[in-house]
Amino acid sequence: MNIHASLRRPLSPVALTAAALLTASACGGSATGAGEDGVEGDLSGTVRVDGSSTVAPLSTAAAQLFQGENPKVRVTVGTSGTGGGFEKFCAGETDIADASRPIEDDEKAACAKKGIRYEELQVANDGLSVVVSKDNDFAECLTVAQLKKIWEPGSKVDNWNQVDPSFPDEKLELFGPGTDSGTFDFFTEVVNGDEGASRTDYSPSEDDNVTVQGVAGSKGGMGYFGLSYYEENKGELKVLKIDSGDGCVEPTAKTVQDGSYKPLSRPLFIYPKASSLDKPEVEAFVEYYVENSGDIAEKALFVPLNQQQQAELDKDLEKLREQHRS
Repeated sequence: MNIHASLRRPLSPVALTAAALLTASACGGSATGAGEDGVEGDLSGTVRVDGSSTVAPLSTAAAQLFQGENPKVRVTVGTSGTGGGFEKFCAGETDIADASRPIEDDEKAACAKKGIRYEELQVANDGLSVVVSKDNDFAECLTVAQLKKIWEPGSKVDNWNQVDPSFPDEKLELFGPGTDSGTFDFFTEVVNGDEGASRTDYSPSEDDNVTVQGVAGSKGGMGYFGLSYYEENKGELKVLKIDSGDGCVEPTAKTVQDGSYKPLSRPLFIYPKASSLDKPEVEAFVEYYVENSGDIAEKALFVPLNQQQQAELDKDLEKLREQHRS
């Protein structure tokens, strides 16, 4: 059974839980979790996850598979953006923060003020995809310098022929994530040189599906988001190759994992709260997420960790356990 379509749509926590239970029940799967003695099947309670809309499909896939083995556990996955997710996490409202960038100093301070301890766990790889409409038959590859020319603060570029004289006289319409998004933070830092530095006259949304619709509906449209959203919408969009100085490279699982898709490849994280491991259902879910990260990433159309990254993830999980025990 294909679960990808259901992962693309941000759902309310109640709707998400119901969808996850139905899907996990129908799909079955090989989920075994950490409870080889069968104890996990008796788990109940709620695991609260919120944050990045990019990471949400990954956590949703984890929830679906986990709940297939633990139907009494309710896993809710919210999509308030990386920044919004850390606000809730550091206020003690959630067990796990989904993040498409590392936690920042002000967020660390907010968590410390509340006595919230956590560990950063990289659970997958991703590459930002720069997309245009299927009707765009002239743009195939852009340099990082051209991306900056389009997206930098104060940019007045509003026509494709201003990007490259060989491009036609076609109005450029821009769509992208809002300022609470880790995708916005990452893109602005690696393209414009400063996190948060961006032109403001574009159509922003914390829902990447809105960007999909906007770009698909405009011949001159352009947007950016995680690679998995392009993979799910290939029928409506065209992805651009990016030239960072070594030639044009298309974002794929291979180029993201081997690092040749530069500079738009990135890690994806979850941040579990150490004290939430007091709840057996949270501890079991985090352990399942880590132990099955490769299967979860593939189901959600992300790029799995390589062997070295998986070894680091296992070590970081043990650090989280140590924090919980201390």
